[in-house]
Amino acid sequence: MLRLIDRLIACFAIPSAVLLLLVVMAGVIFRAGDHPLSWTDEASGYLMVWCACFGWMSATRKGAHIRIRYFMYRLPSSLNRLVRLLFEVSLLLLGCLIAVKGLHLVQTNLDIEATSMPISASLLYVPLIPAGVVMMMQAVLDAMAIWQEKPTLQDGGQP
Repeated sequence: MLRLIDRLIACFAIPSAVLLLLVVMAGVIFRAGDHPLSWTDEASGYLMVWCACFGWMSATRKGAHIRIRYFMYRLPSSLNRLVRLLFEVSLLLLGCLIAVKGLHLVQTNLDIEATSMPISASLLYVPLIPAGVVMMMQAVLDAMAIWQEKPTLQDGGQP
């Protein structure tokens, strides 16, 4: 199931990045030819948001986001475990907030048309929903892994 999610993210991320490249190139070429296209700036903005969200989802799944653990490593292991669990709960809540607010933004902007393209402005906010859901899902998986860790000897665990 998780591999399927990773593949789905890649299946959307790669074409989005290629399409972004093509739209930006078309904008540059037509502008250089003194016939600028009115829609390329807005389209590239939409595609940039989508690419950023796909990158966010991929990094979340791979655990590739930056984490500064300097103080975490200095805590006793039982407190370290508790702090990591609280961190994952915070990420779960943040992912839920992003998904819910993203859904609200999509619903609010459904009837608004983009400035230079005949599409709904809500498409700008659509990727927030799966990004929030992926963030919630990964937080639950990571919290379960932390919860199932065996206590070390200094925590009173068995050798």
